[in-house]
Amino acid sequence: MGAPFDLGFVFSFLPKLLTTLSTTLLIVACSLLAGMVVGFIIALPRLYKVPVLKTCAEVYISFFRGTPILIQLFLFYYGLPEVLKLVNLDMTRTPVLVFVILTYGLHTGAFMSEMIRAAVTAVDKGQVEAAYATGMTSYQAFTRIVLPQALGIAIPVFSNLVIALLKDTSLAFTLGVMEMTGKAQTLGSATQHFIETYIALALIYLVISLCVEKLLLVAERRLLRHEDQGSPVKKRFTLHKKSSFRTIVAELGSGKGGGA
Repeated sequence: MGAPFDLGFVFSFLPKLLTTLSTTLLIVACSLLAGMVVGFIIALPRLYKVPVLKTCAEVYISFFRGTPILIQLFLFYYGLPEVLKLVNLDMTRTPVLVFVILTYGLHTGAFMSEMIRAAVTAVDKGQVEAAYATGMTSYQAFTRIVLPQALGIAIPVFSNLVIALLKDTSLAFTLGVMEMTGKAQTLGSATQHFIETYIALALIYLVISLCVEKLLLVAERRLLRHEDQGSPVKKRFTLHKKSSFRTIVAELGSGKGGGA
């Protein structure tokens, strides 16, 4: 049993936990960058259906999506140095943070590749064919037609990936990385106020997750603003303050399908 609950410790623990926020954000940023690169590379064989590479990509995705991130951390931290010893590479002095970022990067890359593949295939192929018909090259068609739409489609999934990655970094303390969860464990053990420590930790994760969600929601709206502007349905049913009930009914009745 810990010490009796004291709300004051929650507020006193917040600044102490924030001192390790930079480590958590560093893991998230580096893992996302690595995940994007790996995800793009893994997605290409599946998009273009390269026979052998497609199978390798599917095995890679199945492994990282089908096994717990904690097990992956242990495999890379304890197993990778032993494997590299066979080729005379010594990684015993490599900082543990390198193994953590490597694991999270490869783990995120598996989900990124699925996100990229789904977003690209969701774009109507007829638009690409129309781009070719106007004289665009493959590169121009991809950058001008496919990429902007794919980004808008992928943003909601990307937002979920970022938030999930942020929460998954809490497992890095199992390898001795002093990020926010590791700091919370230390504070809880030193003061015996475990509940207050984890309440403060949960508040920090919640605030960061909400901020990330709002920022990416703004980005999604900007990327998809052309759909809002070009949607006749939304324009038709927009209610203005000066519109009367009779005017609205008349507009609806004069539309397609409104007559007998």
